[in-house]
Amino acid sequence: MAEEVVVAGETTIEDAVVASIAGLAAGEVEGVANLGKSSIRRMVAGALGGAEGKAKEGVEVEVGKKEAIVDLTLGVKYGFNIPNIVAEVRKKVASRLLEIAGLIAKEINVRIVSIEFQEKVKERVQKVQ
Repeated sequence: MAEEVVVAGETTIEDAVVASIAGLAAGEVEGVANLGKSSIRRMVAGALGGAEGKAKEGVEVEVGKKEAIVDLTLGVKYGFNIPNIVAEVRKKVASRLLEIAGLIAKEINVRIVSIEFQEKVKERVQKVQ
């Protein structure tokens, strides 16, 4: 039987990686419309700049060796219960951070900045097509 070799060393996970994990996890929750700025600010930013960093837009993190503090800025879909969305986002982000990065979410702060109405979303899609 082969022996398992353990090599010592330090692993550092960059803040941007943790922010991406948190952003993608939050986006998996039903009722979350977007991450980041309010609708108007998002449209202006989209007109002026590219789409890089979408997964970490609206996400700020402070990462330690074993814990992380996450600040999320979200837009929600109209008709969904905001406290339920926030609770689910916290669970999903905490779970993903532990599962993927081995980090414990010490705090997950959520700021709701916009609400998306389905009619407006459909209009935007039709204009793009």
